[in-house]
Amino acid sequence: MCVKDADQVAEEMQSFSITNPSQFLSAHMENPSNSVSFPLVSISEDATVVSDIKQSVYVNFFPTVRSGEWSDIGRRAYMEDTHLCIADLAKNFGYNVLGDDEAVSFYGVFDGHGGKAAAHFVRDHLPRIIVEDADFPLELEKVVTRSFMETDAAFAKSCSLESGLSSGTTALTAMIFGRSLLVANAGDCRAVLSRDGVALDMSKDHRPCCKNERMRIESLGGYVEDGYLNGQVAVTRALGDWHLEGLKETGNNSGPLSAEPELKLVTLSKEDEFLIIGSDGIWDVFTSQNAIDFARRRLQAHNDVKLCCKEVVEEAMKRGAADNLTVVLVCFHLEPPPPMVVQRARFKRSISAEGLRNLRLLLEG
Repeated sequence: MCVKDADQVAEEMQSFSITNPSQFLSAHMENPSNSVSFPLVSISEDATVVSDIKQSVYVNFFPTVRSGEWSDIGRRAYMEDTHLCIADLAKNFGYNVLGDDEAVSFYGVFDGHGGKAAAHFVRDHLPRIIVEDADFPLELEKVVTRSFMETDAAFAKSCSLESGLSSGTTALTAMIFGRSLLVANAGDCRAVLSRDGVALDMSKDHRPCCKNERMRIESLGGYVEDGYLNGQVAVTRALGDWHLEGLKETGNNSGPLSAEPELKLVTLSKEDEFLIIGSDGIWDVFTSQNAIDFARRRLQAHNDVKLCCKEVVEEAMKRGAADNLTVVLVCFHLEPPPPMVVQRARFKRSISAEGLRNLRLLLEG
């Protein structure tokens, strides 16, 4: 094959065009580390081949969403986890802000501590606050961040009226709008996406051992003692906990325990199989990849999403999980995940001169 000179290649590159550059860039800039890799295309082929591949991966795919959930008290005396699955968020609250064929689905896991009041309050109020925001659904990232903070402030007011409500909760939500998946997390629940069987963490655990979180809380006057924020809480982000002195904001000063969520937005493609959302009790005994592998096997066996959630929880209990356990599973296809194709590694085999000599002597008798 001939090697083309630099001028010829430059001319061909200038003639290369993408029909919709803004769409192409936005799809890749959302998550550059996890962008879809396309098959190699010969330089002599027409550039529309690349465009067609991109169109088939992104534009022609539309997720068929189905979900299941399961929870168990585990070995705890009280159940402080709660969760929520809403297929059409706006319609659920009587709003008609989208077309008949469009919907924003909402899924959430809320892991309470110091009681269940905060977890139940956030479950009951956060979705409505999101829908009633003037920028919903066009600016979901801003809306979700703002709604987490407003829900936290609303719970503070309710606690001032009834001190018995004093408690806290972590919160992780996932929203699906078309091909967009937006995950918001405050605390140590976790969301993991299965992309062709590979686990992609959609959230970070907000714990005092996290370097970035420790730097943030120390800059706000907080400290870590025996693995706890200010010696009191095992997470660095949560809603509620207004009764704990020195953790939340006072006046214009922000406290080290933040209700602001970290967000991650991705564009779903046909390689994205399902999303697992779990309370921290699940992740005490499962790694992210281990959970994906287990769920894939169960879905391949029966393709029942709710049953799969039940089996994940039961497996966590077999492994000795001591906390409350909650799993929400959101699938993006009607079919079960396909079997993994494992490529056998090729090893170069060789034999030493001494080994060859010994083999010759053995064969010659």
